[in-house]
Amino acid sequence: MKIRSLALASLGLLAWSPAFAQGAASPDTVAVAESLGATADAINRQGFVAGRDAASKRRVMIRAQIMLDRLHFSPGVIDGVAGSNMRLAVRSFQSASGLRANGRLDRATWDKLVATGDLPALRSYTIAAEDVAGPMEQPVKPGDYGMMAERESMGWTSTREALAERAHMDEALLVSLNPGVDLTKAGASIIVANVARDTLAEVATIEVDKANRELRALGADGKVLAVYPATVGSAERPAPAGEWAVRTVAMAPTYTFDPARLTFKSKGAASGKHVVPAGPNNPVGGTWIDLTKDTYGIHGAPDPRLVGKVASHGCVRLTNWDARELALAVKAGTKVIFAGKAAPARG
Repeated sequence: MKIRSLALASLGLLAWSPAFAQGAASPDTVAVAESLGATADAINRQGFVAGRDAASKRRVMIRAQIMLDRLHFSPGVIDGVAGSNMRLAVRSFQSASGLRANGRLDRATWDKLVATGDLPALRSYTIAAEDVAGPMEQPVKPGDYGMMAERESMGWTSTREALAERAHMDEALLVSLNPGVDLTKAGASIIVANVARDTLAEVATIEVDKANRELRALGADGKVLAVYPATVGSAERPAPAGEWAVRTVAMAPTYTFDPARLTFKSKGAASGKHVVPAGPNNPVGGTWIDLTKDTYGIHGAPDPRLVGKVASHGCVRLTNWDARELALAVKAGTKVIFAGKAAPARG
């Protein structure tokens, strides 16, 4: 695996704010979207509920996911679903807040979250001309590196995908919050998750928890600065163990697929080496944090819904927005510790 950095400006990526950063609709999130029955105002005003009112509980989940995201306790893609990544985010927040770390969104946890700030969970955004200008790329089947290598870039496949990723949202949730809105029309006003994060303080140590599929960023004083769900290795190509360090950071990296250097099988292996151009849908996403363990790194992902859910090729895979945030807070020499045993994929 070889990674090479390209200038962000050459890919038109400077237009995408770090506060804004993909996802495709899944059956589960489509069901959530169809039953949401809520306006932005209703979600922004939603209080804690623990009963059987499904719509209210989903509004609670959306608001909680956004609050956690802003505090750097990433739930992964914001989708309104109480999945495994959300449970990890809640548990990490509880632990850092002195609460019982059970991973359940209870009233004490909710009250502590709400007390962290009064920013609305959702905000309006006017689609700009550059948002819809493209060029948009045709989707490529995962693992088809030969087809990927033929592209000029691994950019967005739709305006909807771009807008959803910039807001850390699942596409289905974005669509459900904007019924009838043409997401390809410049000047249209839409509702998105308000995920503007404070700049992450300098990270002194990265802990990769293989058992929990989680990455923790620590300050020089050992305080937890951020926690991200992560895909960490696989049975065929496990993540390394022990202590390593950051070697360098590449924004907008290319990706070289070389079957001669890999132990796993993949479509395209017979056709030889391929260099995949940069872009958010690159196999390593929009960011590569190179480690002193050769061929290993921490990087983004083309599909944020799968982070923490499926195996990787030995590296640590985060959402594009989490990987970018982390990359901007580390430097050469930042300690990286891998601990625990790899866990099976989770739902």
